[in-house]
Amino acid sequence: MDHTVHVIARLHSDFSTKFGIPRQSGLVDALRSTVIFEPEFRSSEAVRGLEGFSHIWLLWQFSRAVRDGWSPTVRPPRLGGNRRLGVFASRSPFRPNPIGLSAVRLVGVELGGGDGPLLHVAGADLMDGTPIYDIKPYIPYADAHPEATGGFTDAVPRRTLAVDCPPPLLEAVPAEKRGALLGVLAEDPRPSYQNDPRRVYGMSFAGVDVRFTVEGDRLTVREVVPQGEPPAAV
Repeated sequence: MDHTVHVIARLHSDFSTKFGIPRQSGLVDALRSTVIFEPEFRSSEAVRGLEGFSHIWLLWQFSRAVRDGWSPTVRPPRLGGNRRLGVFASRSPFRPNPIGLSAVRLVGVELGGGDGPLLHVAGADLMDGTPIYDIKPYIPYADAHPEATGGFTDAVPRRTLAVDCPPPLLEAVPAEKRGALLGVLAEDPRPSYQNDPRRVYGMSFAGVDVRFTVEGDRLTVREVVPQGEPPAAV
């Protein structure tokens, strides 16, 4: 029997595009997002007791990766994009059903206001406006598995970058967003297969466009301008 799946909420974050979003949830705890329920699901009764949990699961849609067909294999970015693995052995957004699953830290539950209840979360790896299908509490005794193995991800060392952002450029970012931006940049937003030190990359974050280069293990911010402003002439 077919069942209708409803969008119950949408997540609002500082990412207006996919580029720059951390590859997994929880990597940048300084990121703050808000889950806003759709009008028919705005019930304080529906979140009663949720404030007692430190983390929650978000079941969501890869809304910018919906395709008519699917492929049984994908190229995980963590492997440099040059090796194919089974789609079910990856977290690729290109899946038979474009569904994502993220564990995020629950910062607070806000019950008041016309859009309430609101869920304030940290560490989400979702773009602004992402549709949410379901929300479940994270239960440590059942959901945490310290002995788990990570397949191919265990064989690829996690790499972070040193970030050089001149103070005048950082000051163009809202003060409460600066730590999150530096954390996102340290995670290296580039595709794993790109390594041209002359290339200038750009990402949109919190209403500004951040342009940067990467050489070796150091990322240098070159420009921070209001979102949509053209790059400075070279």
